[in-house]
Amino acid sequence: MTGQQITDRQVRRYMDFKREGASQAVAAAKAGFSERTARRIDHDPVIPSQRPPRERRRTRVDPLEGVWDSDVVPLLRAIPHLRGTTVLEELRRQYPDRFDDGVLRTLQRRIAHWRAIEGPERDLIFRQDHPPGFQALSDFTDAATLEVTIAGRPFPHLLYHFWLAFSGWQYVKVIQGGESFTALTEGLQEALWQLGAVPQTHRTDRLSAAYRNLAEDDDAAAGYRSFCAHYGLDPTRNNLGVSHENGSVESSHGHLKISLREALDLRGSREFADLAAYQGFLNEFVARRNARRRAEVALELKAMRPLPSFKTTDFSLASVTVTSSGTISVRNVLYTVPSRLVGSRLKVHIYDDRLICWLGVTQVLELPRQHRARRGGKRHRVVDYRHLIGALVKKPQAFRRSVFRDELFPRQVFRQAWEVLDARLEARQACRVYVGLLHLAAAHTCEAALAAHLEDILCRGEVPNLEVARAAVAPPPANMPSLSIPIPDLATYDHLFAGDAA
Repeated sequence: MTGQQITDRQVRRYMDFKREGASQAVAAAKAGFSERTARRIDHDPVIPSQRPPRERRRTRVDPLEGVWDSDVVPLLRAIPHLRGTTVLEELRRQYPDRFDDGVLRTLQRRIAHWRAIEGPERDLIFRQDHPPGFQALSDFTDAATLEVTIAGRPFPHLLYHFWLAFSGWQYVKVIQGGESFTALTEGLQEALWQLGAVPQTHRTDRLSAAYRNLAEDDDAAAGYRSFCAHYGLDPTRNNLGVSHENGSVESSHGHLKISLREALDLRGSREFADLAAYQGFLNEFVARRNARRRAEVALELKAMRPLPSFKTTDFSLASVTVTSSGTISVRNVLYTVPSRLVGSRLKVHIYDDRLICWLGVTQVLELPRQHRARRGGKRHRVVDYRHLIGALVKKPQAFRRSVFRDELFPRQVFRQAWEVLDARLEARQACRVYVGLLHLAAAHTCEAALAAHLEDILCRGEVPNLEVARAAVAPPPANMPSLSIPIPDLATYDHLFAGDAA
């Protein structure tokens, strides 16, 4: 029994055996402890629960002696949240060469004990009861740790995460930009229509997309209030700096990303052909998780309101004028548009992943959205050679010094073809041939076939030739059949008229 604490019951049994006439050794054996313990009990017959705690005897010199009360405690009282590492650095500054790294663990234990005995009151987390259909939560989480690649390139992105507090039903959407009004409302609207009902409240943290510095006249804040009013949602938010108030979705972020990493490991690859394939993977993953919550979701749906009869605005608006260069600028990103729109005033619906351009009430164009570079980065340009080639083919010499020249190589092999043309042909001829190749790709929608042809030509060490390329990739002109229509004999009509008269 060495090393084990004796109990009150053991002491009482020992004393009963002694009163019955048993010797000290026999009574101790029957009680389950040693004779030495029995002698101590005989000397001081107090049951263990009534003994005062023994003071712990120090086996070595206190490394904080002389500084704890005079230096450390005043620091903690002034700044209660100081970490042990910071306190140790301050002690080293005041007392050079006295404290080594071995003191840190002792200091951390002493600080923890001081906080428990004398420290300030701490905030508590009050667990909440979430009735069915009452609360939905939205938040964004950084998905960089998933290490997803699209078409061989790293794909930095966020995930919009919608979560029902009662049932745990969720919706996940890829967000390429930041935590914007468009990303929030687009994701939230898609989640509600996929769910098929509307909860009572919608909770977020203090997203600038919904609450921008509490400015009542801010477009995003007003748009979010209007969005919630359309669906009858009561918008709520966390207190400033208290992220755990959104805990139902915050804790879910970690579980979601861990599960996604494992699903990607099981998939065997983090590479996706395009964004649609990646979003499809996420949809399938979330659908399997939601399927396990059918019973809880059914309870939620009974307590929710039905959807309105139509969707509301989930995009931002911008009005732009097409410049004489055939470009528009949206959110500090330059886009090319078809030259026929030059001078037109377009209204642009800005979604997270696309721009839809309207001329009056007519949709004239849809563009993939490119998000602007971070501060200090190069301004982004989205150049589609198909928009420019109709005008460029009339002025092929403009290609050489064009500010868009680097963007007019749709594939690497086109750049290589230009370098060969520029090196081996006269300057004007090189421009005419390359611009002609681009026009050929645009006119016949044969970019991939032309790229393969150019690769073959360059591998053989030959110079690209426009007529050879046209014969290789352009569809042959349709052969119109030769029709011979004989001229009818007008006398036939005379017989018809004669018959009518009869």
